[in-house]
Amino acid sequence: MAQESNPSATVDLLALFTQGRYADAEAGARRLIEQAPQDPFAWTLLGVSLQAMRRPEEAIAALKEAQTFAPGDAQILNTLGAALEETGQLAVAGVCYAQAARQEPGFVAAFYNLARLLERLGQFEEARFYYEHTLSLDPDHLKSLNQLGNLLRALKQNAAALKCYQRALNLNANQPELLSNLGNLLVELGQLEHALACQHQAAALRPHDPEILCNLGTALHEMGQIDESLAAYEEAIRLRPTDSAIRSRQLFTLNYHPDLSPEEIFGAYQAFEQRFGLPHRDTCPPHLNDPRVDRRLRIGYVSADFRSHSTSHFLEPLLAHHDHEQFEIFAYVQNVSFDHLSLRYRKLVDHWVPIAALDDAAVVARIRADQIDILVDLAGHTAGNRLGIFARRPAPVSLTWLGYGYTTGLSAVDYFLTDPVLTPPGCEPLFSERLWRLERPFIAYRPNPAMGDPGPLPAITKGLVTFATLSRGVRVNHRVIRVWSAILKRVPGSQLVLDSKSFQSPAIQEQWAARFTAHGIARERLVMGCHSPPWDLLRDIDISLDCFPHNSGTTLVESLYMGIPVVTLAERPSVGRIGSAILTALGHPEWIAQTEEEYIEKAVELATDLDRLAAIRASLRAELEASPLRDEVGFTQAMERAYRQMWQQWCAGQVQSSRLH
Repeated sequence: MAQESNPSATVDLLALFTQGRYADAEAGARRLIEQAPQDPFAWTLLGVSLQAMRRPEEAIAALKEAQTFAPGDAQILNTLGAALEETGQLAVAGVCYAQAARQEPGFVAAFYNLARLLERLGQFEEARFYYEHTLSLDPDHLKSLNQLGNLLRALKQNAAALKCYQRALNLNANQPELLSNLGNLLVELGQLEHALACQHQAAALRPHDPEILCNLGTALHEMGQIDESLAAYEEAIRLRPTDSAIRSRQLFTLNYHPDLSPEEIFGAYQAFEQRFGLPHRDTCPPHLNDPRVDRRLRIGYVSADFRSHSTSHFLEPLLAHHDHEQFEIFAYVQNVSFDHLSLRYRKLVDHWVPIAALDDAAVVARIRADQIDILVDLAGHTAGNRLGIFARRPAPVSLTWLGYGYTTGLSAVDYFLTDPVLTPPGCEPLFSERLWRLERPFIAYRPNPAMGDPGPLPAITKGLVTFATLSRGVRVNHRVIRVWSAILKRVPGSQLVLDSKSFQSPAIQEQWAARFTAHGIARERLVMGCHSPPWDLLRDIDISLDCFPHNSGTTLVESLYMGIPVVTLAERPSVGRIGSAILTALGHPEWIAQTEEEYIEKAVELATDLDRLAAIRASLRAELEASPLRDEVGFTQAMERAYRQMWQQWCAGQVQSSRLH
């Protein structure tokens, strides 16, 4: 029979632990164990004290000792589960949580811990079930409301997530983590002014929390307040310099800065390499892949966007036309929400490998076990990227393409896949990777079949010219506003449509209008909102105005497909030459400006010749269909030739290395 501890001593020791005096609690627990070596309370207190002092292995040993004297104690099982989870023993931790919940069916903490662990393991529906069960036991359980909201947001169930956050904030309106999570959701919903208010409130309540500061930076980014966004990221980095995700957000925002030079921006990428790339340089074991040049190659694509996403218009054509006799295709799937397009992707690849629940080391081990020959990054520094995997060189050859538009900053990534217009000769020093220029455009485009026909030129029936951008607000900076205002002044009666989530809120619309008013543009000449899908809106537009120094992407090609000419400015490689690359491939380099003044002239020239605009409207889709941009098979073959040549170069290096040794 277990020995019992002195009640007054128990109270005193609990007080020490509650006060955060963990070392004193540990010492007291050890004295108590000397007096009563079979006392489960003493062993439990020792375990939780050790765990609080970040000594999980010792904590596990103490808690297992406690368990021998009270084998069915739910509290001990739950605490042991937490210690096991901290040391990475996730499966055993889950067993402990489940046993604790069975022992005490009303044990809220055990069910919550089980739900959180299941989410960590990527078992999202099971996690949701247990969060909801926890809330059935305790409807006011803040942690469960918050975590369930986060899970639902990740699963793109935004309305349900919003209800969770609102319920939680009704219970505690000043909980900074909840406010920040709600702010993240509101960004996705386009309610930017409310999102920013939430993030400011969260940061005021917890000013030294790097995650909250990072979320504030993201909200400011979406509002187009780039310098303020970068300042928030910088403070978050100062507080948590080892967090690569915050650095990625900073680099992502720097791409849009209207005033920094390409060299200044690349300098920040070099700093990323110093912190997160070079430390892995000497830790990568040699690759033992079969170095035959002509064998079937294993290609791995890494992305968080194997779902409905703008990249699908360019990724799906490639995956749909791969030669599976020559290439075995693996999808390393980072996303946690799936839809009809995910199902299509899954059918197009040979292997579908979910990795969202795995850490970098586990994914690297899996890629090496799969003997991937060429690994393709489709994310760059966008949300959900796994650049930590690429820093560890899990495959002999790696490259980045499509999802980001600029360098990763990692010398461990071999190639940046591009074309001669996107990255003209001489820009090589602005990339950490070697530039691999295809002999054709760097993308092929598959339009949405629901887009419908372009229709007649709107200016003829409306009696005025409509300019437009469908880009996010972060691309519309002070330089862009000055140039667009000059165009509107030169084309009397014309109007400008600004349409995306960035321009959805009436309050935000007025903020943007004020920026144009400062240049003498009346409010009534601006039409702002958010249409998704935007097909009918595009039928109402005459001329599309590209942004700079960071060009538009998918919306630019969609405009062209709907018969709308696009005026672009050739800016810094490569994010500032997307428009140039697409227009060159289409056969309309005359719409590419080299200076802001030339940009204005080209837009005005188009707007003052309605007959020409009408002819463009009638022929542009057919031109795009006949261009390399719609040659899915030709593009895939060019990519496969590039893969084969990259592989040949690696094999040649292996032969050379073996001769030297």
